Amino acid sequence: MHAPGIWGIIIVAIVVILLFGRGKIAGMMGEVASGIKSFQKGMKDEEQKPAAQIDASTTVEPARETEKAKDA
Repeated sequence: MHAPGIWGIIIVAIVVILLFGRGKIAGMMGEVASGIKSFQKGMKDEEQKPAAQIDASTTVEPARETEKAKDA
């Protein structure tokens, strides 16, 4: 098998645009961009926290074990 040529890519792009429409594709790209920006902002905020504050906010609760009823 070989990679699709330029005409194959153009035809697939046209079909996608006809199925989804320009508005829906632009809206999805806007949502992806805002998600990436909020992720980057969250990573930046994590780097700026002092070490003591990070340790206090990331405590892990031990998992609770449930007792199994033993049938005799």
